[in-house]
Amino acid sequence: MIRPATKQDASELVCLIDCAGYGIPLGVWDGMLDDEASVLEVGRKRAMREEGGFSYRNAWIAERDGAVAGALVGYRLDDEIDLSDIDDVPATFRPLMELEAEAPGSWYVNVLAVHGEWRGKGVGGALLDHADQTAATSGARSMSIIMESENHGARRLYEAKGYRVTARRPRVAFETDRTGSAEWLLMVKDLKT
Repeated sequence: MIRPATKQDASELVCLIDCAGYGIPLGVWDGMLDDEASVLEVGRKRAMREEGGFSYRNAWIAERDGAVAGALVGYRLDDEIDLSDIDDVPATFRPLMELEAEAPGSWYVNVLAVHGEWRGKGVGGALLDHADQTAATSGARSMSIIMESENHGARRLYEAKGYRVTARRPRVAFETDRTGSAEWLLMVKDLKT
């Protein structure tokens, strides 16, 4: 079953977002610590926001046997993406922004994450199929996703769903980064009209 996320899913979203981000989200949230006792609480509060890319309003939850199996966070990118302030952004995120700018107006799968025990059981594919349906109602003509070059399992899934690599950028490591991938890959597919 795939359902829209709710504020009550914030803790589950934080776990899945960090899993998909190989530690980068934790580093970002650590830089936002103020009165919170934990970086996880920062992420949880961000997931509970009403607006912003990482908001429960842009997330869908996949459940299997009554448990959360995975999640997808996605939204339509602007038709024009302004990179004039890219030099003000930490170097880690510049390649990601540049790749997003290569797919303006697409429906962007920002995060696709599946808990380990549910991988290889169709959860990721079902979430991507749901994203296609959601994108079709948004006016987007294409789908986009950015992935790490060394995530071969994810790449096989995306290619099976019709995505193709259209651009790439070198990765810039982040302090809490837990991966050795050399590149970010932009994968895009056209939506059937």
